[in-house]
Formats: sequence, C-alpha cells, structure tokens
Amino acid sequence: MRITQLIAVIAMTAVFGLSAFAAPPLRVATEGAYPPFNYIDENGDLVGFDVDITKALCTAMGQECTIETIPWQQLLENLASGKVDLIVASMARTPEREQIADFSDYYYRSRSMFVGLPNTSINLTPYSDEQLTIATQSHTVQEQYLREQYPQSKTLACTTIQEAFTALIQGKADAVLIDSLTVFDFLQTDAGKPYDIIGPALPPNNTSSEARIAVAKGNKQLLERINKALRTIRLNGEFSRINHMYFPFSIY
Repeated sequence: MRITQLIAVIAMTAVFGLSAFAAPPLRVATEGAYPPFNYIDENGDLVGFDVDITKALCTAMGQECTIETIPWQQLLENLASGKVDLIVASMARTPEREQIADFSDYYYRSRSMFVGLPNTSINLTPYSDEQLTIATQSHTVQEQYLREQYPQSKTLACTTIQEAFTALIQGKADAVLIDSLTVFDFLQTDAGKPYDIIGPALPPNNTSSEARIAVAKGNKQLLERINKALRTIRLNGEFSRINHMYFPFSIY
C-alpha cells in the first residue's frame, strides 16, 4: 500500500513569507519497510530516522514536502521518470546508481554484519566451500557482495529486510547480511533475542556504506539546496537530536 504523508512545516509563512509556498511541494520517496529508518508503525503512520531527517531538511529549506512509500526496487525508476523529486531511504551511492541519479553529501555511515544463531558452526569466510543460504535485501550492496564473495552459497534476495529476518527465524536461511544499524534494531526486538552478530569482520571497502539523498540526474539546484540543509541541521543540533532518538551513539 502506498502511503502519502504531507509534512506541515510549522509557522513557515511567518518565518519565510508566502513565497516559500509558491513552488509546488517536493515529492519525497522512501521505502517504508526498513526499520528503524523508514517504516509503518502500529498506528499506520510512516515514521523513522529517514522520515524525521526529511522533515528537518524541508524545514531548513523552507519547503513544503510530501512523502510517499515506494518499494525499494522501484525507487530509482520513479525518480528517473520524474514521479518523485528525491529519495530519502538510506540509499548508498554506487557506480550503477550514479548512472541514474546524483547524490547528496552523506548523512550517516554504517557497515554490514552477519546475523545468526550465536552458537552456530557455519563457515562464513568468503569463498568457503560450505554451501549456505544467506538472506539479504535485493538490489543492495550486500546482495552484490554475497554474489561475488560467496559463489558456493545461495543468496536469498528478499524484497524487504523483514522478509530476510523472517527467513532466518523460520530456518530458511543460515544467516542474514545487512546494515549494522538495522542489525542493532533487530537484536533489540523479541524476535531478535535468540540471535547475535556472527562470522568474520567484513572488509570495510566492500560492505561499508554512506547513506545519501538521491535526486534526478543533473538537478544541481536541488542538490545544492539539500546539501546546504544538511549542513544547517548538523550545525543547529537538529541532526544530533534526531540521531539520539534512535541510537545511543553517533551514526554520522
């Protein structure tokens, strides 16, 4: 289900004047299925770190915005076709994605980790002869890494990260490879309590990522506005406030 959420920028007219709303709202896309960054809560509301960052950026730009959820695999095609103006969905910049979109300065960093049962004896060393099933989300840097480094194993590419965790819980996957900050969130849930970080430390160059905001290729004006707004919320403390709503440590 696609959910559209209008961001009301409080007292915008008083601060920026009526001209702030002369332009049409910016159409922001996110996935809506990637907790704690963007997801639908028990009340049916779109929430998460990415959502709060979007609201802060729109306020800093003096810009009315709307947010809608689009499946992860369709985000870039909706951007390229002009159906949305930007993507705020914890997206890493890759050479393939740069052919379609331009990317802002990063707004958080993370690494990838394996999750599984803590007492498992499986061998998660790259190019191991052990035939495993490792789940991750499709169209991600983690999927690419698994296909390149674990050719003997089956990469279970799931539509959402929740599907990957479900495969682990149901015994359909031996491990999940995913962003460390999502791991942090999963391990704190009831479903995640039996599991832990497993396997070897992964090389940072292959599985580290910097989350950035994507805009249509060549839209330099919007990109400059976003980068300026990112600097603003870093300097005025708003980024730090949002950060600590979700994590007890800095993710910048």
